[in-house]
Amino acid sequence: MTTLRQRMIEDMRIRNFATTTQRSYVHYVAEFAKYFRRSPDQLDLEAVRQYQLYLTQERKLSPQSINTFVSAVQFLFLVTLEMPWVKEDFPRARVPEKLPVVPSPEEVQAFFDHVNGLENRVVLLTCYGSGLRISEAISLKLSDVDSKRMLIRVEHGKGGKDRYTMLSPTLLCILRAYFRIRRPGPWLFPSPWDSQNHVSPTTVQTACHEAWKRSGIGKRVTPHVLRHSFATHMLENGVDSRVIQALLGHTRIDTTARYTAVSSATIGKTVSPLDRLWKPAKPKATKRNPRKP
Repeated sequence: MTTLRQRMIEDMRIRNFATTTQRSYVHYVAEFAKYFRRSPDQLDLEAVRQYQLYLTQERKLSPQSINTFVSAVQFLFLVTLEMPWVKEDFPRARVPEKLPVVPSPEEVQAFFDHVNGLENRVVLLTCYGSGLRISEAISLKLSDVDSKRMLIRVEHGKGGKDRYTMLSPTLLCILRAYFRIRRPGPWLFPSPWDSQNHVSPTTVQTACHEAWKRSGIGKRVTPHVLRHSFATHMLENGVDSRVIQALLGHTRIDTTARYTAVSSATIGKTVSPLDRLWKPAKPKATKRNPRKP
């Protein structure tokens, strides 16, 4: 390991970056250096620009992936190398705003009818029942389930933030039945090969994909779609968006507000200004002749 890489990793650890973020940043910086066959500390902003064009035009990476590269080299140059540049010197790709395609409650139920494996089923039910990310669900410990307060504690969620989300009575019953069968610990969903580690996200994602295929549902179902479904269905049931924001762990309310755009109940109940301007006349009731049947 080079001194520069070690220094960058230490800088990320000091700032308590998630392990996955550290690996991602190191990967993108290493590929950046490999492309130019030079150490990153010998490259400049023009090299960053050329590499962005390469990723866009030749590798055809998604805007999200390109922006992850930008975040990685920005951290390297501004924090680790302490270059006299600013964030504006690292332009980002525009990410198209796409609304999540959310299955209906009936479609979600049909999906769960095809999930194989007790652990897989309970993990996915937890994602849908409490709005958890797959990484948050598989990382739950027994101590994170607070049945007295009906809460689930999410430790080190996205951005390293802790939060509480809801524990529904139905999910509590499911978790208790699961516990009586499996007797897990300390992880709620331990790995089948090593009880000291939690189950792999890939295992659950594969089971989710296979269940979706078997269900025949047209809308794609993934663990993250179940999280989207949790938020959308809560909104359709009249839960305030601020509450949903707290349950999901969103920092900004506009991130949560996008679920309003996919909520059929919210859209369908909205009054058009045309309805306020003009209302169709009600048909007049006709008087019946009492002599006629």
